[in-house]
Amino acid sequence: MGWKDEVAYAMTPLKILTVPIGGWPLQEYNKFALARHILSICGLSVVVIVQALELYYNCTGANANLDALTLLACGILALLKIIWFRIYADNLICNYSSAMNDYLAIDTEQKRAVIQKHASWGRMISIIALLITYVDSLIFIVGHASVSSEEGKINITILGHQAGYAVPSTCTLAHFHISKSTYLVIFMLEYIYLMIMCTSNHGSDSLFLHITLHICGQLKILKTSFINFDVTSPDVYKRFKQLILRHDHLIRMARKLAEIVSFVLVVQLFISSMLICIVGFQFIVALTTSDFSMMSKSFMVLSAFLAQLTVYSIVGDYLKTQMEEVAQSVYQCAWYNLPVKLTRNIAFIMMWNQFPIKLQAGNFIVVDLESYMSILKTSASYLSVLHVMMNT
Repeated sequence: MGWKDEVAYAMTPLKILTVPIGGWPLQEYNKFALARHILSICGLSVVVIVQALELYYNCTGANANLDALTLLACGILALLKIIWFRIYADNLICNYSSAMNDYLAIDTEQKRAVIQKHASWGRMISIIALLITYVDSLIFIVGHASVSSEEGKINITILGHQAGYAVPSTCTLAHFHISKSTYLVIFMLEYIYLMIMCTSNHGSDSLFLHITLHICGQLKILKTSFINFDVTSPDVYKRFKQLILRHDHLIRMARKLAEIVSFVLVVQLFISSMLICIVGFQFIVALTTSDFSMMSKSFMVLSAFLAQLTVYSIVGDYLKTQMEEVAQSVYQCAWYNLPVKLTRNIAFIMMWNQFPIKLQAGNFIVVDLESYMSILKTSASYLSVLHVMMNT
């Protein structure tokens, strides 16, 4: 596999996902890219406003209102991510440009294998996340259309039956005269922007997680270089200095990524935790009443939010682990045979590892497997209490 094929394998899916919303870091930032980005923001803003109006008018039942709340939360997340990643576009450009240089610098099969493995992981995360969210969206559309038709208090009759929209909008659109042709156009536009919302949300996640995994792969290669460092070959100073500079470069790249996602993760954790509890309660109610349609829809919504939390926690934990293990790899080399001047640098490397770069929500909640399990335990305890209250 040549250099171009390796780059295409790793980055083409991400480019396909993010170019339509103007979020691809290596694109030409011209007026056309800005127009795509603004169009996506405007469309998502309309979806968010409509969901807020649905909750305000409150003309449908509890299930339809919960659908509106779910779409409102997803829309806020999607808007935040594409806006925030655009604001911090320079950080992403630096990382993706560095990744392109890393592919050019591959000189051994071992390095190629490590990079390809991490690219495969990033590709797998993208495919699984998008499959889950697109299937969820289809189930959501079918489920909400039936719910809004049954629960709506305002009749919008088309061909003798009450209309159900792709996303909650019955209350808002009840103030307008909706003909059959207009209804079909609105339904298709809602479906399109629901797909854009999914792409903006999970596509942005894939973009970020892919480059984070690439940094993890480069740290893994760096660890191997430290462990196998030959202290007997010439140019010891030059070769060891290159490894130190490489370590410093990866720390700076990881810090740029952590800076991008800090605020996004605060909102993501808050919204995900809230919706896991609310939709989980809906699932318990559906389980109690044997409402299999509601159970399937609730389960798919839960799976989507849990999938987001899971991948962020796993990748965040993996990044932290790779950062911490650099010091161990330096200690495993024959450092005692190095010149005294170089051994002083080892102490600085180990000092850096006392403060590894981590994915943090608001710079105070570390996003790793420990935090993930804590969120799951708290949510499960809350749902258990509600379940007991319902049965008493």
